[in-house]
Amino acid sequence: MKIRPVILCGGAGTRLWPKQKKHQAKQFINFGNWTLLGKTLERVKASIFDAPIISTNAKYLRQVKQHLKKHKIRKYKIVLEPAKKNTAPAILSTALIKDIPNEQPLMFLAADHLIEKVGLFNKAIKKNQKKLTQNNIFIFGIKPTMPSSEFGYFLTTNNKVTRFVEKPKEAKAKKIISKKGYWNSGMFYLRKDSIINNFKKYQPNIYRNCNKAVTKAKYKSNVYYLNKQAFTKATAKSFDYAILEKTKDINAIKLDIPWSDLGSWKEICKMYGRNKRHYYKKKNVFHRPWGSYVNLFNGKEFLIKELYVKPKGILSLQKHHHRAEHWVVTHGKPKITLNKRYFTMKPDETIFIPLGAIHRIENPYKKPVKIIEAQVGSILKETDIVRYQDVYGRVK
Repeated sequence: MKIRPVILCGGAGTRLWPKQKKHQAKQFINFGNWTLLGKTLERVKASIFDAPIISTNAKYLRQVKQHLKKHKIRKYKIVLEPAKKNTAPAILSTALIKDIPNEQPLMFLAADHLIEKVGLFNKAIKKNQKKLTQNNIFIFGIKPTMPSSEFGYFLTTNNKVTRFVEKPKEAKAKKIISKKGYWNSGMFYLRKDSIINNFKKYQPNIYRNCNKAVTKAKYKSNVYYLNKQAFTKATAKSFDYAILEKTKDINAIKLDIPWSDLGSWKEICKMYGRNKRHYYKKKNVFHRPWGSYVNLFNGKEFLIKELYVKPKGILSLQKHHHRAEHWVVTHGKPKITLNKRYFTMKPDETIFIPLGAIHRIENPYKKPVKIIEAQVGSILKETDIVRYQDVYGRVK
């Protein structure tokens, strides 16, 4: 039996646009002729997978259908949530649709994850298929590349999950990694009957209402419109809290592959830094007295640059009215001014420059400084620079 991929595609992207009323959902952002949902749809074309099921809401239906058409996926099902209820009801509702047999293996994928080395990922899915039972759950762990407070972790004994740790502070994350902890990727792998059995046992309210929402759903043109009256009565909970923290039968599939949920501008900057040769164009290089910069990608309300600050180069002390900035240092040790603070940064360190903050980058050393910068805002032009001091005489 082939594995049925279920793509969870309901995220709003609020983490990237915290103070904006209109924000772009991360899975649909164009990062340079590709989107995260598009990459996910390409992954599920592998021979181990059956036709995908997409769980989303009415707001995103048009964009989901556009993506399916663009990626030439003709066989699919869409399950539409009538209200936001977190991942537990979303996961259960997709599993309950009637064309899925009881022993069907289901692979739950987030629409907004970037996975490289897909071959290794698919190999791990196929290898563990025979181990699926009517009660167990497999979750995917990613070997951490650094202690990060942006991800959840889990600990194991003989590949059985013994403990989950939700987004710990960096110091605690270091301890978890020293105990061979893995990032919890939020991808789940289990059979339909295991989902039903676990929800019946641990979340009867969610099971009862989702079952009703699916039974009374309207079905038209490959889309299930879940019954609103029943679905809204289901308790809003994440799958982690609803099921994973209650059941004891969780197995880990550990992967050492490049993975990111691109959930922060730091992660997005790093992704562009890793792949900058794909985005680099000579015509987008601009020279300045302090060094140079290259515009790597101009997105919708964001711009990604790489700054090169030559030895002894000093940018002007400046602020912006229309944009905030996120910096990730990739090379050298820049000295930073941020309002009344003055400090040195090292490679792999990151900093946020809020809108209106007075800031400067200096390179007092012999090695050049390189920084990947994400500008986020409504106007992303050089005209939005207010200079206070400048060693090159550019203050008007």
